[in-house]
Amino acid sequence: MSTAHSSAAHPSVAYSSALDDDYGAPVLVEPEIRRLDGVVREASVPPFAKPVRHGSLADLPFDNASAAPDAVVLSRKTPDGGWQDVTAADFAAEVMAVAKGLIAEGLMPGDRIAVMARTIYEWTVLDFAAWAAGLVTVPLYPTSSVFQARWILHDSGAVALITETTAQAAALGPEFPHLPDLRHVWIVEKGHVERLAEAGAHLPDQEVDVRRGVLGPETLATLVHTSGTTGRPKGCALTHGNFFAGVDNAIELLYPVFRARTSEEASVLLFLPMSHIFGRMVAVACVRARVRLGHAPSLKTEDLLPDLASFRPTCLLTIPYMLEKVFNAARAKAEAGGRVSTFDRAAAVARRYGEALEARQADTGPGPSRSLRTARAFYDLLVHRRLRNAMGGRVRYAICGGSPLGRPLAAFYAGAGIEVFEGYGLTETTGATTVTPPLQPRLGTVGWPLPGTRIRIAADGEILVGGEHVLRGYWDPQAGGVVPAAPDGWLPTGDLGELDDEGHLTITGRKKELILTAGGKSIAPAPLENWLRSHPLISQVMVLGENRPYVCALITLDPDGITHWRRMNGRHPVPPELAADDEELRAVLQRAIDEANKTLSRPESIRRFAVLPVDFTEEAGHLTPSMKLRREAILRDFAQEVEGLYRG
Repeated sequence: MSTAHSSAAHPSVAYSSALDDDYGAPVLVEPEIRRLDGVVREASVPPFAKPVRHGSLADLPFDNASAAPDAVVLSRKTPDGGWQDVTAADFAAEVMAVAKGLIAEGLMPGDRIAVMARTIYEWTVLDFAAWAAGLVTVPLYPTSSVFQARWILHDSGAVALITETTAQAAALGPEFPHLPDLRHVWIVEKGHVERLAEAGAHLPDQEVDVRRGVLGPETLATLVHTSGTTGRPKGCALTHGNFFAGVDNAIELLYPVFRARTSEEASVLLFLPMSHIFGRMVAVACVRARVRLGHAPSLKTEDLLPDLASFRPTCLLTIPYMLEKVFNAARAKAEAGGRVSTFDRAAAVARRYGEALEARQADTGPGPSRSLRTARAFYDLLVHRRLRNAMGGRVRYAICGGSPLGRPLAAFYAGAGIEVFEGYGLTETTGATTVTPPLQPRLGTVGWPLPGTRIRIAADGEILVGGEHVLRGYWDPQAGGVVPAAPDGWLPTGDLGELDDEGHLTITGRKKELILTAGGKSIAPAPLENWLRSHPLISQVMVLGENRPYVCALITLDPDGITHWRRMNGRHPVPPELAADDEELRAVLQRAIDEANKTLSRPESIRRFAVLPVDFTEEAGHLTPSMKLRREAILRDFAQEVEGLYRG
């Protein structure tokens, strides 16, 4: 492919690359842009962090204990809802003890150990202890079906399984005779992690030191099976070096989160699944950068809000769905209190302020005017501060991935005092592969290539990725281990996207999800679904129309949104399954679809929709653990509703 080289109009921001407490002033580095026929086809950013050539992730707890033994690196949730600080020295000692226990139980270097648990403190202890013992961790979602868990345990050849609860172990019990490699089952709630530490107490620390000493960046660290929207999960073989390449460059790029030393202690409350690579990557980054890390096991509002209030994080790891719900819930609360007009004015001011900040940072505008700054300060007291207080009161940053957030909501949060670093990545790229750079946001995009990453847009629009964070290969025991995934240096992602003149990536859809209508129109459903999903009455949307004469949509209702809407309209709350036939509600949804259709051509627009009486859930098999639609399952289970949309 012949290319022309040019630099972006606005430079990126790089930072000094030594992982120590004193980072230098920002140094401007222009990203490299490659064009073909005037269209940006490649963007790359050089590494900001020095590559790791020796050692492994297993060294991190012990390096921290040596450099800053009294530094608080984690906080452990206590039974009464409080938090117990864990110093670097204490964490290293706990990792050492559990690692010795694993060795004492006969686990050998390279053995796979599976962990099935929610986002709890023990997950991080077990991860680092397993690595220190030379093992390979295999995450299992606690919501996995018995069939899914059995497949992953069998495919990985796991010799040990640690579950959080007795119920999880009991559910898998009938499958154990069919898993010949599985020799050990331990349960967190029965105190088995502590028993492991006791079992290895007689071993000298040198046993662990020897195992750590033979690990290197090329050593396999974890097998993460992609949840997949279709088909059987594949095991992504990620090395210690893959993690270092992603984590170290993310720490350097996102210096306000991980490196800046301010009067407020940096802290991250992790509540997304540790079974997902996104959560694991951030957990490792916090340990690497000695940023206080907490674990919140439940996403239920009544559980998460108290955790946020007591932990008081400065940064959240989240997905667009949650930021949408926070905004909608805040607006609903304001409406119930007769303050919705104030909230809407505050939201409009925040969006304008966020867009003005973006323009100033991009040298395309002067920034917020004096009147806008005054208005923002006024509404900050009335509205924005209340929203931040609901998240603990100290949140200044959010790292958001999974799907595009959308420009309006990104601008709102920026104007409300929470800078959102959007990212895009895959299990195969050890988490993030593009990230919003500080000082250079482009609202509505998923940022620039992570330092050390190359992004290419293929002729058909598919996003290709290259870099040291890209997986070594896919696990295939029948082929003798790991099969290379990107032999030519470029990993095909299956996602579609575009690069702008400065290298910011916009996700436009999923290659396999493109809809080809009977009239030959090709449509990417994801942007339209994301737009509609932000409506306060809508929980999930699936756009369909493959080989059909026109485009339709299946819509599920948000229970909280419906309850609030009915109450504000003088009606008794009813479950969503009873609200689905409400003609007035359908009229509200039709207006939302009409607004979405204004941005589309006639062949792309939604002609008809069905409101389903139940929501899409992971338990029902309609969503992946990362909240992506399982389209084939939805089409199968709601075939009658789909056919009804195309009759008459």
